[in-house]
Amino acid sequence: MDASTQQLIQAAITEDIGSGDITAHYFVPEDSTSQAKIVARESGVVAGMEVALRVFQEIEPRIQTKALLIDGAAFSPGDVLLEIAGPSRGILTAERTALNFLQRLCGVATMARRYVEAVKPHPVQIWDTRKTTPGWRLLEKAAVKAGGGTNHRMGLYDHVMVKDNHLAAHGSLADLQTSIDRVRQERPGTRIQLEADNLKQVSDFLTLRGVDMLLLDNMGPDRLREAVSLNAGRLWLEASGGITLETIRDIAATGVNAISVGALTHSARALDLGLDFS
Repeated sequence: MDASTQQLIQAAITEDIGSGDITAHYFVPEDSTSQAKIVARESGVVAGMEVALRVFQEIEPRIQTKALLIDGAAFSPGDVLLEIAGPSRGILTAERTALNFLQRLCGVATMARRYVEAVKPHPVQIWDTRKTTPGWRLLEKAAVKAGGGTNHRMGLYDHVMVKDNHLAAHGSLADLQTSIDRVRQERPGTRIQLEADNLKQVSDFLTLRGVDMLLLDNMGPDRLREAVSLNAGRLWLEASGGITLETIRDIAATGVNAISVGALTHSARALDLGLDFS
């Protein structure tokens, strides 16, 4: 587990417990032990299991946990995701924080799985975006992968994405080529992607050296098919912009290589999971 995730877990625990769980302290005997389980109230896809397990261990090392499902596994209402045994106070103190992580991340994985299933049998990847909860990016992108999706760039540091506002501030096509050449010289191996809002830009960008991908922004199926024809297999093409479960199948049929969907992370709702004492 990476350091940023460990810090996030600690921050979540501190946020919830503060100076101590006063309810458990006064209303649960210190020597009480219990068995419990996390149960699904609705269907979904598992993600975040490792984080949930870590929460219980951080709060009470004597708690024993057993994951019955792994990340990426589908579940139905009534399925048990996790079994827990140990000091009752510790289980109750950890309950909400563990569920907050697990419910949110299962929601992201479930949303990703729905989009992945919606484009079959077209050979197109479903990509996430940077529209993630601040501090949760690694976890939410891992949940997208658990659902069958593919991670786009992790941040501003690992992939060049020249969007409309960059182009507005940049200058001519010749200046754009100069900047691309600099990236190729100073950061070899870095992927370079340009955003095209219309077919004229697609044609212009196809004349440039050193470009790996084009992002086709807010283009309908007919324009996307034209862009795919213009590209003729030269660059990787990503469609993006307002794509929903109702429209994604038509987008997938145009021949693009990938479809990015911000809703995978910014609009996924937490799934209904509960912790029940046996």
